[in-house]
Amino acid sequence: MLIAGNWKMFKGPAETLEFFDRFEAPDGVEVVICPPFVSLEAAVGEEWTIYAQNVHWASEGAFTGEISAGMLVELGVQGAIVGHSERRHWFGETDETVNLRCHAALEAGLSVIACVGETETEREAGATDAVLRLQVAAIPQHENLVIAYEPVWAIGTGKTATPEIAEEAHALIKSLHPTRVLYGGSVKPDNAAELLAQRNVDGALVGGASLDPESFAAICRAAVA
Repeated sequence: MLIAGNWKMFKGPAETLEFFDRFEAPDGVEVVICPPFVSLEAAVGEEWTIYAQNVHWASEGAFTGEISAGMLVELGVQGAIVGHSERRHWFGETDETVNLRCHAALEAGLSVIACVGETETEREAGATDAVLRLQVAAIPQHENLVIAYEPVWAIGTGKTATPEIAEEAHALIKSLHPTRVLYGGSVKPDNAAELLAQRNVDGALVGGASLDPESFAAICRAAVA
């Protein structure tokens, strides 16, 4: 099981070090932490696997505010999230740019968590299947890439897909792409065990619950169980 914590725009370097002082995970679970860019250097000095929250497709250039794969490798970062729903919604990420970012990261030797998922409007319109097929088609196949299914209507809303909804979506994604698939969408200690018990769920991409070391550790324990 792979359990990744996406800290989003939380925790500077000092808070990052405080988190690692308190965080303990059981054996038997693969743990990835994704701090904001300013905290990556502090995080890579710890014992855990560290991913960035995004990566640009160009090796260098006039791309203000962006970070290249080579920069992340030089820093000691081991991977990156690509195509998170918040990047798609707030910053215009598209299937095309997700593809470019994935290729750049993989070619530089980084691992990738590539995100897919439908909005509430798309689900209510019965378009979940079509949306996932289009998004997954844009993601390259590579041994160092996993996909995270994150129903957009369950990101930061407190809503969570039922285990049955998650299982159905994961089974579809795996029929299209031969990789591990993580569930992301309001994963918490009290629902993690049921979600992670589904046959096609290979782990979780955790948002808010990953900010607290005890909460995140509880989810990691659920993955082992």
